[in-house]
Amino acid sequence: MKFDPATSLYDSMELGAYNGVNPTINDSATFAFESGEAMVNCFNGEGNGAFLYSRHWNPSGFQLSKALAAMEGTEAAWVTGSGMGAITVAILQVCNAGDHLISSVTTYGGTYAFMKNWLPKYGIEVTFVDITDLNAVKNAIKPNTKMIYTETVTNPMLQVSDIKELSKISKSINAKLVVDNTFTPMIFSPVNLGADIVVYSMTKFVNGKNDTTAGAICSSADFINEMIDLNDGTAMLLGPVLDSMRAANIQKNLYTLHLRMKQHSKNAMFLANKFVELGLKANYPGLESHKQHKLFKQTMNKDYGFGGMISIDLITEENASKFMTLMQNRGVGYLAVSLGYFKTLFSNSGKSTSSEVPEETQKEMGMSDGLVRYSVGLDNDIENTYSVIKGCLLELGLIK
Repeated sequence: MKFDPATSLYDSMELGAYNGVNPTINDSATFAFESGEAMVNCFNGEGNGAFLYSRHWNPSGFQLSKALAAMEGTEAAWVTGSGMGAITVAILQVCNAGDHLISSVTTYGGTYAFMKNWLPKYGIEVTFVDITDLNAVKNAIKPNTKMIYTETVTNPMLQVSDIKELSKISKSINAKLVVDNTFTPMIFSPVNLGADIVVYSMTKFVNGKNDTTAGAICSSADFINEMIDLNDGTAMLLGPVLDSMRAANIQKNLYTLHLRMKQHSKNAMFLANKFVELGLKANYPGLESHKQHKLFKQTMNKDYGFGGMISIDLITEENASKFMTLMQNRGVGYLAVSLGYFKTLFSNSGKSTSSEVPEETQKEMGMSDGLVRYSVGLDNDIENTYSVIKGCLLELGLIK
């Protein structure tokens, strides 16, 4: 039977304390032991399910982690206070001083800055490549390569990673393949395609409310246990734990994710086709003109669509700025960073979420000064939204 993330998630649901239908919130930072011996056993890694301290495990975070593991098809998961918390912990658990990793050059600006500016200070070398060029990935391999890092659909260029082929490459050199699936939860199940570790900014589509920051790491039980080891686990010692009340709230939001992703995708597909009709340079994986459209279709989980992210190229920063301001004033959505919200969000990527990437590198990867990235919302009347967008374009003379 083919893996379905929503069905697996729902099958994992459990009643809370006192048979409550929602997850139980446990806001304790520390937990009592029945005996001194039990405490010693727990510190020795023999706790048998006992909770020690919320930087290690909290019952609320544990329940959310189990739900995420079910959704991803992994043995285990661990949740963090931000997406960058998840990304940095996963990288630092795998890579040590003297190691090398290969990353997609097209990636979230914060991830790029961490790899470009922070990792080298601690002796970890990074090579950035066009992740869609498998030969470039292979040519970047060194004897000390420990990781290949990519995003399922890259930010903001919307390239689609060939996870199956990247997995073959990583396994051939005994390296870990880490995939950020923030743009495409439920649409893709990277571990089932060969990834070793999946990371998320749950701030985005997973939570869907833009009311908190949160992250997740989904992988094997061995990897998660190593990551939270009391003595040398990166997650345990760096301490990016997620608050228990936020964990419970995110878990409740998780059960509507399949419906939200379908609506985000439906609306984005509609807008992408309309943008093409207007003669705009639109980029969306659901369009047959997209370079990796066939790859997306071959590796996606069916029925969830092609995601909620679109970009259009308005050539100049000035055009993008005027257009986004007018769209916000006309009620299309908000000129704001982030994504996955129920209202449409838009930003000029090169000057915002990818501003950490040097301008020359932006140009090398094909990022236009006028690139406008849309996170398409859950609008019930997307045709009306499109009419307003079209009116803004006409008023500014960006289309005829």
